[in-house]
Formats: sequence, C-alpha cells, structure tokens
Amino acid sequence: MQPDKPKIILDTDPGGDDSFALLWLQSLAKQGLADIVAVTASAGNVNARNTFIGASKLLITGGFDAVEVGRGVGRAGNEIEDAAHIHGADGMGNLSHLLPDVRQSYEKARPSDVILIEKLNQMPGEITILAIAPLTNLAVAERKSPSILKKAKEIVMMGGAFQTHGNVTPEAEFNIAFDPEAAQVVFNSRADLVVIPLDVTHQLVFTPDMARQISQTNSEHKIAQFIVPLCEFMTATSLSYRETGGVSGFLVHDAATIAYLLYPELMQFRRTRVEIETQGTWTRGKTLFDRRHTAKQAANAWVALQVSSQDLLATMIEDLKMLIAG
Repeated sequence: MQPDKPKIILDTDPGGDDSFALLWLQSLAKQGLADIVAVTASAGNVNARNTFIGASKLLITGGFDAVEVGRGVGRAGNEIEDAAHIHGADGMGNLSHLLPDVRQSYEKARPSDVILIEKLNQMPGEITILAIAPLTNLAVAERKSPSILKKAKEIVMMGGAFQTHGNVTPEAEFNIAFDPEAAQVVFNSRADLVVIPLDVTHQLVFTPDMARQISQTNSEHKIAQFIVPLCEFMTATSLSYRETGGVSGFLVHDAATIAYLLYPELMQFRRTRVEIETQGTWTRGKTLFDRRHTAKQAANAWVALQVSSQDLLATMIEDLKMLIAG
C-alpha cells in the first residue's frame, strides 16, 4: 500500500532559489507525489507585494493557479535590508514579465497567517510546512493562535548557519537574521523541527548548463524560457558577491527543503537544541547549538550537516524536466 502523499504549505519569498524550489514542488505535485495545499508569501528577498506576485506567477505558469497564495504579514526589524541586489527588484532577476499576469489581487488576498491557522486546524497532523523565507508568517500565526504550529505534521525550514559563516552578516544567515524574534518563536514552538542550514546549502551550486539541460526538454514552455535567463542573472550576482567561491552558478539554498520531502536519504542530520541570538550587537540572528555533547536542555531540532550534493542536483534536474515535458 502506497503511503499518503505529503500535503504541503510552502512559506516563501521568491527569490531566485525560492523560484526553483516552488517549481520543483510543482513537479512533484504534477507527478502525483505531493499535494500543494497553499503557498504563503512573506517579505524577505523582496517586499511582500513582489513575493506574492512572484509566487502567483510561478503557480500559474506551472499549471497550479488554483492554489491559494497568501500575502505576507508582520514586518521584521529594519536592520537587515532585503536581497533585491541579489535577486532583482522583482525577486526574479527582473524577468517576471516573461510569466503570465497575476489573476489574484494582492490587496484582496488573505493574510498568510490566516491561511496557516485555517489549514492547520482543518487538517491537524497532516500538513508539512516548508519554510524557506524569514519565519515572520509562522511566528505571527503562533502568537495569534498559541500552539498552532504543533498541528503541523512537520516543519522543514531552510535557515541558519552552524559550522560555517553567515551570508548576511559574518555570523547570521538571511532568513533568520531578517526576523530573529520570529525565528525564536518558531524554534520554541515544538521539539522536532527539521533545519537545513548554509552548512548544507552552500554545496548546492546550480549552473546555467543545468538550466539548459532542463529547458531542452521542451524549449517552447514558458518555464524553460524563464529558468535559463534567471539562472544566468543569479549566476552573475552570485559571482559578484563571491557566494560560490568562483564557480559559475548560484546556490539553490531553498531547493534542499524540497529534496527532504521525498529524498531525505540525501542528507545526514544531527539531533540538537538550536538557539537564536536576538541581542548580540555583532551576532544578532546567529543560530547555535551546544557542540560539547553534554547539553542539558531538551533538543528541539534535527539539523542537516551533510548532503550528497551531486545526487540532489541531479534529482532536481530530472524532476524539473518532468514539469515541462509534454
């Protein structure tokens, strides 16, 4: 008997790497391997309006325009700027005009926290939340409806840095640093979070050649015509900011959460207690765990520290080919 396919809410802030993650998720749904319950957009890589528009456009292009998209809620402290300098003003390499127009109004869209609370109450224990944005939406939902996040089957997040440096400050990763207080709320919400940090994702360099491999499957498809220039844009900015150590490509951080859905064997995890620094002048947004193996506090997370990067990227490529084939 086949196990039930996972029901997914993707919390996202597209974003070049978010875009590839959402496309990969749509491929899994097209293959009948996952159900997309909703997409909740968040401010982060760019402002909340543009992340809502970007997510909506990607769903329309992939044939999932019936999926509801929520608009981001709350606002993090303004000490961390967005990442439009990396992802483009629209979050999509200034290429969103290549995708269909959005039919859903941003102003009339339901807030992301409302959707999270509603769906988790309707399907307790059934929904996996893939959180690949700052954790603001999840924290707002938890504050408004205490213990609501315990009703998720699982929460899988891309965020943090433990044995490597940060990517927005020397100590902090962007998603956590953008709203450390929200991250603290989420990490205190349950004891089984799955965390995929920069320690793993900095190995996931997606190249323009890989994008072209996918696009050649069906070069007339709008996704095929979008992902190649997006990858080229992201590669240029990534090289400018030395994110890939000189390798021609860009880091598909968020795609690792999609891999975890069906291919968890590609990563190795450590059970630990994760804490969020919210006060430090130089370390605000830092994620840390006790490396001494003598921690007395109860663990709250599984943290990925190793990945089979070549296998993950090869799997992603083959799945994305399925999205645009025929």
